[in-house]
Amino acid sequence: MIAVIRTGGKQYTVAPEETHEIERIPGEAGATVEFTDVLMVGDKVGKPTVEGAKVVASIVKQARGPHLIVFKKRRRQNSRRKNGHRQDLTVVKIEQIVA
Repeated sequence: MIAVIRTGGKQYTVAPEETHEIERIPGEAGATVEFTDVLMVGDKVGKPTVEGAKVVASIVKQARGPHLIVFKKRRRQNSRRKNGHRQDLTVVKIEQIVA
């Protein structure tokens, strides 16, 4: 069974025993977290969410994404800006989907 959850402003298609990198959520490694913002379970689509559905996951680790370089240049104006960014991520393992 698959489900679509919404967290951190993004949507993820999840299935049991999968791991996903999502936006940072508070918690330590080994803690369990419940996602109640479930948009779809199996072939049942919510309006906008499925009532009573939740996805239970456990936090594997807190991590950081790759280093990205943000470079902006305005031509012929001697204007340049260079910044770096690393997104904070949480790696979660989906335990079960409760419909």
